[in-house]
Amino acid sequence: MNTVEPIRDKKKIEAVKKYLIGCGKIRDFCLFTVGINTGLRVSDLLRLTWGAVLDEKGKFKGSIYIREGKTGKEKRFPINESSKIALRRLLDGQVNLSSTSPIFVSRNGNMKPISRYMAWISIKEACEAVGVKENVGTHTLRKTWGYWAWKSGVPLPIIMEVLNHSSITITKRYLGITQDEINEAYMGLNL
Repeated sequence: MNTVEPIRDKKKIEAVKKYLIGCGKIRDFCLFTVGINTGLRVSDLLRLTWGAVLDEKGKFKGSIYIREGKTGKEKRFPINESSKIALRRLLDGQVNLSSTSPIFVSRNGNMKPISRYMAWISIKEACEAVGVKENVGTHTLRKTWGYWAWKSGVPLPIIMEVLNHSSITITKRYLGITQDEINEAYMGLNL
């Protein structure tokens, strides 16, 4: 299995979003956007239902509560504005939704979530279309969240906790911190 990378260029992130919207792939745009804004594994993303994000009146809840499939741990996190915008866009035009309806529903009419494979195809295709050179896959969404959290100054112990890693060493390796970024840290700190 090849290791996938985060998307390290914010312009490429925006280009992927625009590509998916331009192709009319609103579900995939939403999957991509929510994925890079939550740091969830794709298996947990695909299990999300509308009841996890909307209250009985159709308003966004303050937080999402899930039990992670891989670890069995409970997780609670707020829904940021980027995710809300993407979810609203996907929600528009939806009919006959219930709290148990999957957010990322398959187009085959069975009211089940898309498969991991279809999620991978969508992400890979969109990234290739806009010139993302890194090896990408579904885990790219989670790694992109971690990478940009780190780049924006979130301390590594918090990122480690969110990603459920057992050590900071694992988190650093996971984020794919490059020598250029280490050099940048040295050059930017002139005490």
